[in-house]
Amino acid sequence: MSDVNALPNVAIVGRPNVGKSALFNRLAGRKLAIVHDQPGITRDRMSAICKRGTRPFTLWDTGGIFGVGERELGAQVRRAAEEALRESDLLLFVVDAKEGLSPIDKELAGMLRKSQKPVVLVINKIDIEKHESLAMDFASLGFEASVAISAEHDRGISELISVIEQRLPASTIDRSARNIEKQIAIAVVGRPNVGKSSLINSIVRSERAIVSELPGTTRDAVDIIYEHDGQRFVFIDTAGIRRRGKQSTSVEVFSVMRSERSVRRADLCVLIVDVTMGVTAQDKRIAGLIQKARKPAMVILNKWDQVKPRGGEKRAAGQAIEEARAQLFFLEYAPMLITSALTGENVEKIFASIEKIERAARQRIGTGVLNRLLRQAFEANPPPMVKGRRLKLLYGTQTKSGGFRAGEEAREKKAAVAESRDALAAPEFVLFVNDSSLLNETYRRYLESRIRKAEPYTGLPIIFALRARVREVGQR
Repeated sequence: MSDVNALPNVAIVGRPNVGKSALFNRLAGRKLAIVHDQPGITRDRMSAICKRGTRPFTLWDTGGIFGVGERELGAQVRRAAEEALRESDLLLFVVDAKEGLSPIDKELAGMLRKSQKPVVLVINKIDIEKHESLAMDFASLGFEASVAISAEHDRGISELISVIEQRLPASTIDRSARNIEKQIAIAVVGRPNVGKSSLINSIVRSERAIVSELPGTTRDAVDIIYEHDGQRFVFIDTAGIRRRGKQSTSVEVFSVMRSERSVRRADLCVLIVDVTMGVTAQDKRIAGLIQKARKPAMVILNKWDQVKPRGGEKRAAGQAIEEARAQLFFLEYAPMLITSALTGENVEKIFASIEKIERAARQRIGTGVLNRLLRQAFEANPPPMVKGRRLKLLYGTQTKSGGFRAGEEAREKKAAVAESRDALAAPEFVLFVNDSSLLNETYRRYLESRIRKAEPYTGLPIIFALRARVREVGQR
């Protein structure tokens, strides 16, 4: 949390299943955390920027501090939640009005008082007016500020935001509106247990996402805000994407759907591959999701420490990259990097690769140069005949960055926590042709390769938007 000091930090804490994730989603303005009646669902710390009031702040959702489930995970969840307590400016202590005051609530209240942080007691599940008397049960906890709400029904949320704003530290308020929009959202995707959370933790040098050898540890798509050399990033640590038939619970199915949505709202997708196993069929499917979404991409071959030879390291690394490229040929534009999240080897080079993609996104091909290039491409290899007709190019031009976004993706982008500067927008070329239906995929890839010879556009897909010539009356 301390990596980004432009906004005050507000952490939501409480025992499992009191509605912390529902409150997080309500304050964030969209469904980010998975809400389910199974205790212990939230295992990672998630973050989002709350803009519902007059003072933006970074909101953190933590796992239930006294969680259930696997012993190892329970300890890690508690450590992550306790770190949230240390680094927060304000704590929202959520309790369940319907279940009443529990011994765990009392124990947790004592722990929060020892933190010497401002605390707002949030009494959740006051769904209707006649439930308001249930809030009296929690007066014995002795917190000065308390608000009765229903996160599910948006009841009392405006009052809660007002109470939060009154207690935000004055030293951070003046800076809180700065640089919110100048963020790059990076979705870290891959199969379960390939090291996604470990890699993000290595980058931010903090145990934010829960790391375990148990596949499926990350269930939410976790937004982690981080600043590097003055640039603000939001790393989206997604749940491992399995084949559709292999999710064991409804929670895991929903987690995978959330991961797929994260791909759509990201500015850059980083595909993590376990280098000890090589590129699998599922890795290819995930790469296909990135390609279908037309997203800038990078591929990281992780766990290099497990296969790194004592001699000939450079040659072995080159061979691993070459083999991965052959399998992921349809993402040929994506730079590849070999890393070890465990040792931190080459992790810093990730930012160098991102900067290289940013530079590529700023490159443009002049209209004159582009049309000469395209004419030469058509002359060297004419388009195939389709039902007696051939594609003809009239004119081509490169549009301003980000022009291809439309429909659902644009709505996802607008709603996303990280609204970027289009610093990583894919280049789009508008081609005016006789008939757009005459361009097949093979010839599209041929034109893309010719453009990349002039300008590689590292890490970026190339988008073609075809505009058909308007036919005159009587024209066949």
